[in-house]
Amino acid sequence: MLTDAVIAAPLTGFAADVRAGLTKAGQKELPSKYLYDALGSKLFEAICELPEYGLTRADARLLQGHAHEIASQVSGDVLVCELGSGSGRKTRWILEAMARRRHIRYFPIEISAEALAVCQRELADIESVGIVGLEREYLDGLLEVAARRSEGQRLVVLFLGSTIGNFSDPADANFLRDIRRILQAGDVLVLGTDLVKPVVQLVDAYDDPLGITAAFNLNLLARINRELDANFVLSQFEHEARFNSATQSVEMHLRSLRTQTAGISKAHLTVSFEAGETIWTENCHKYSPAEVRQKTKTAGFDLQAQWIDDDWLFAESLLVADVE
Repeated sequence: MLTDAVIAAPLTGFAADVRAGLTKAGQKELPSKYLYDALGSKLFEAICELPEYGLTRADARLLQGHAHEIASQVSGDVLVCELGSGSGRKTRWILEAMARRRHIRYFPIEISAEALAVCQRELADIESVGIVGLEREYLDGLLEVAARRSEGQRLVVLFLGSTIGNFSDPADANFLRDIRRILQAGDVLVLGTDLVKPVVQLVDAYDDPLGITAAFNLNLLARINRELDANFVLSQFEHEARFNSATQSVEMHLRSLRTQTAGISKAHLTVSFEAGETIWTENCHKYSPAEVRQKTKTAGFDLQAQWIDDDWLFAESLLVADVE
């Protein structure tokens, strides 16, 4: 049951999304983008170093090994933008390869100011690369970059790390279509996708024995406490990773360990939980190479090249926007 306080003014941003997610009928949920505050971003960087989480290393291996091939596919004057750049560490290889041919303007797009600052520090030493960070939602940032292009410039969009898998079907296909609508024919999308692999391997990647992923997930409640004046008791929730075979996705949840209520002052909300009830915080869909081809083709892209890491079944795909 939910008890609503009197709402003095319309809610926006974080507060509005928290209220909407925790009042959703059936399954409570919170948008995964809010996992990445300053502390959450640092915890995610730690997750990427864990032996159980091979996704980021596979992504990096493919980018490092094929950066020159990617750069060779893009001729002429280009603008490079990255949706969800994070620290930008693995983007270095692509930028360095492209900058050998010409001056590059690079636009990392992030909702985390801290992540943008780290990215700009990480990549500032690359010659012939000018960096302009945009603290925006993905599509808002992409629209802004597209508006800055000069006649004849091509746009190269990087969407790495299988972030596309955080969108449930058909939201992932819809998001790819939204990207395509902003692009012009001949523009390029480099897309990272994690591939289907044994369930035990997948679940271990999202529930490590050190508990870093659990801390990352629970930090979302701590963030609500800090920023929205809430009173979640973190010790009364636990992290849970589960594989949904119907959607081929790993889901992250926060499970309530007891019947309880929590007040969220700035969201004008008191929310009740039954023992065992969960908040769904992240979806991590795992693709097949054929599914990547089908979804991107439907969205208006032509698959020019695809590289797969055999150690941790991960794909990097180079896509070109078709003529509409």
